[in-house]
Amino acid sequence: MSKNTVKEKKEPETQTKPQQKSSGGNIVTKTIGSVMSGSFLSKEAAIKAVPFMFFLTLVALLYISNGYYAEDQIRRMNKLTNELKELRSEYIISKSELAAVSKQTEVAVRALSLGVKESVEPPSKIVVNTLPE
Repeated sequence: MSKNTVKEKKEPETQTKPQQKSSGGNIVTKTIGSVMSGSFLSKEAAIKAVPFMFFLTLVALLYISNGYYAEDQIRRMNKLTNELKELRSEYIISKSELAAVSKQTEVAVRALSLGVKESVEPPSKIVVNTLPE
């Protein structure tokens, strides 16, 4: 059998790669962590992006207000369409009533109550002779 011996540790040689910092987690968790803590706002890139963020906010507000305006216009258009249909039907009813009331027999019956009789003789033509100069 062999005798137990202690192995000596060899010291590692100098590494050519620089060691990376281990701040715990991958890039997604780092990004989420910086957003949640608000530390991303103190970086220079975030400060440079502030005008662009204001622009995006303005565009989003305009987009939302445009949606509300379009919905309002659609409601208004539907209301006017319904009103137009009602007025058209009222016009047709009034026109048919006027046609029924303006018949010659209806006019004669209504005129009798006022004491006006329908003429039995046909109208005659009146001729005016002018004097020569």
